[in-house]
Amino acid sequence: MTSILTNVAAMAALQTLRGINTDLQDTQSRVSSGYRVATASDNAAYWSIATTMRSDNSALSAVSDALGLGAAKIDTAYSAMDSAVDVVTEIKAKLVAATEKGVDKSKIQEEIDQLQDQLQSISQSASFSGENWLQATLGSSTASVQKSVVGSFVRDAAGNVSVKTIDYDLDSSTVLFDTSTGTTKYGILDNNYSVSIADQTLADVSISYLATDGVTQKTSTATVATATGTWLVAEGYTVNTDTKLADDGGGNTWVMLSDDVWAKATNTPGDIDADGTADQQEVVSGWYVDTANTATAAGATTATSIDLGFSVSTLDITKLADVGSKGGITSDNALGKMIQYVDTQLKAMTSAASALGSISTRIQLQEDFVSALTDSIDSGVGRLVDADMEEESSKLSALQTQQQLAIQSLSIANSSAQNILSLFQN
Repeated sequence: MTSILTNVAAMAALQTLRGINTDLQDTQSRVSSGYRVATASDNAAYWSIATTMRSDNSALSAVSDALGLGAAKIDTAYSAMDSAVDVVTEIKAKLVAATEKGVDKSKIQEEIDQLQDQLQSISQSASFSGENWLQATLGSSTASVQKSVVGSFVRDAAGNVSVKTIDYDLDSSTVLFDTSTGTTKYGILDNNYSVSIADQTLADVSISYLATDGVTQKTSTATVATATGTWLVAEGYTVNTDTKLADDGGGNTWVMLSDDVWAKATNTPGDIDADGTADQQEVVSGWYVDTANTATAAGATTATSIDLGFSVSTLDITKLADVGSKGGITSDNALGKMIQYVDTQLKAMTSAASALGSISTRIQLQEDFVSALTDSIDSGVGRLVDADMEEESSKLSALQTQQQLAIQSLSIANSSAQNILSLFQN
């Protein structure tokens, strides 16, 4: 039955055209945007995952920038440390040259002064973005200032996020100069050399006694080496007490038995030969040996130390006598102590430079990893939400053809009502 009121064929054709137009609109949107899932209505689960991962990727991009900034800080510190190592090496060479007899030490010291100024300049200039990793305010040998570089952005299985850092401690083993206001400094280059004073001799050794000219005191462990009254012997140690007395700054006076082996002395007379009287023979240049502080077991812990009054940045080879008077050593030995200490601090600088180099390598590895991770996340998100352009292109062509056919079909359905009109014509 044909009706001019209800055109069922046209209604069917119209519904088909509407469906085709809807599919065509979706396909055109995918082709133009490149996304299969562009909004939450497209696929809520995939859209949620993709949005979260895009957010994390943005955070990783910030991490990559932070790593670049951190790498610049490390590279600046390392370059300065490497230059400082070269300067200290040159200072050591100058000190070795100063051991030659007849060398004008004042001229060599002028060169050392310039090198020491250069060390200060290097340390002060090693700053990037307001941070200097070669100097810090310490104030004690145990103080530490932690520096950090952003290393990664992490989301755990529970969905909790955190930022991980690469840490580096500025302490007495890594900074060149201590910028604290105290007189005692703890940087590698401004920390004064201190000689350990051990409150010990050998096991069961009773340190000594003195003798006046021509007199020898007898004990079970020591004899007088000469009759001058200025030498002391205990278990093979020979000491000239005129030049080997030292004050530790705490009210104690120490007698040097050998390098880094000391015995505490006292200005209170002691009775060494146990006759009840402190004899004149028991006096060492006005000092007396305190046997209670020397007859300790070998290997006892260090009691205190003597500051020799020089650091790498302040040593002065024209003032070796001052060093000798503090450490109870000769001027020649004082120069040797300087060489020894500079070499020790040079090793510490080398170790600090190695630490900086290790962190630099780690940052480079982390940069490479973050870059690869970012690409992987982008790829994973793309698999979830990106449109397959080949497929969408095929769909688009098919839907355009279907649209044309649907329009043609609707046109035919609408024209059928016009055909009824001919029935009423003569």
